Amino acid sequence: MLILVTILAFYLAWNLGANDVANSMGTSVGSKAVTLKQALIIAGILEFTGAVLFGREVSQTLATKIANPALFVNAPQILVTGMLTVLISCGVWLQIATSRGLPVSSSHAVVGAIAGFSWMALGVNAIDWSSIGRITLGWIVTPIISGAIAALFYSRIKHWILEKPNPLIPLNEWIPWLSAILLGVFGIIVLPSVTQPVANFLLSQVGFKIPAHDLSLASGALAAVGLTFYSWRQLEDTKKEQTNNLQFQNTVEKLFARFQLLSACFVAFAHGSNDVGNAIAPLAAIVYINRTGTVPLNGIDIPLWILVIGGVGIVGGLAVWGKKVIATIGESIIALQPSSGFCAELATATTILLASRIGLPVSTSHALVGGVVGVGLVKDAKSVQFKTLQGIAAAWLITVPLSAGICAILFGIITWVTGD
Repeated sequence: MLILVTILAFYLAWNLGANDVANSMGTSVGSKAVTLKQALIIAGILEFTGAVLFGREVSQTLATKIANPALFVNAPQILVTGMLTVLISCGVWLQIATSRGLPVSSSHAVVGAIAGFSWMALGVNAIDWSSIGRITLGWIVTPIISGAIAALFYSRIKHWILEKPNPLIPLNEWIPWLSAILLGVFGIIVLPSVTQPVANFLLSQVGFKIPAHDLSLASGALAAVGLTFYSWRQLEDTKKEQTNNLQFQNTVEKLFARFQLLSACFVAFAHGSNDVGNAIAPLAAIVYINRTGTVPLNGIDIPLWILVIGGVGIVGGLAVWGKKVIATIGESIIALQPSSGFCAELATATTILLASRIGLPVSTSHALVGGVVGVGLVKDAKSVQFKTLQGIAAAWLITVPLSAGICAILFGIITWVTGD
């Protein structure tokens, strides 16, 4: 049983990687900041790292906060069967969407599926509606917040750098600030969680006490200095490569492509930290029930091997099936340059990592599409392909009821066949 469930979780993670991880790299490929091959390598490393280091909170939310666990206390096997159907139904739907190039939301699919089997099993009260409401609110505000951040950031870059007669001069002045913003946001949100184990190790093994907060600040400061130096060197190299036929604007975009490479890493890490929970939460719940014979009520420990299964599956799915969705996000909404893609990615990663920090399963596709649209509205509202957005929005809207219906029907069939 455990082997079968693990394979199904890997299957869901594979399809999630093909669909959602493609979202995280679409803007970088669309702006030509990275090639498809480079995107696959970057996403593979950072998605896996984000999933393993930062993916527990969202996994716990999905495993214990959608279905009302108290109602399954006397029937843990029903919850096991339900989580099994979640893995199957969500994996199938994401595979169908990916084959059509639709960037749907895996969080929509998983939340809808859990609600669907819970309703079928024990009625409407089996759903934790307060958690559903909180998650739904997150889905609504995510593209708004991401779009607002992207629009604000791009409008400032456009005004202070891109629209200047010689944009290389203000860009040279802005390099330290861009570096500080990129590393500062990442450091404030991520490094405290990443450096806590390091601080604990130093205290237990060598007796050296240093607060995780101070360690994260020091790490962030060193990284910011390093990034500033790297960016300055890239600017100098770019100036040397400039010829009489190369316009200043192209030179600036070439440098922004270096920044976008870093923001793409930021998004990939953020996505792994949030969306890995969509793939492994059902597996974690099943493993917990099989090990303890009880239903997790308040929290659940996510073993490292489960996070690794999710991370490996996500990376594999992106590498094999992710190209179509990358094209939709990167090329079919607006034409992107590295400067605009950088702003959209920074806004997306900031929004997603904040959600991961509080354990809220939001949608990377919501955040990224919101960021791209925010940039497009500042750049040229007429350039936004609203027909493409309509197709994406329709896929978002139908995912929750569709996955809920599929999961409920599948749960009913399995329980009828097994006689549970």
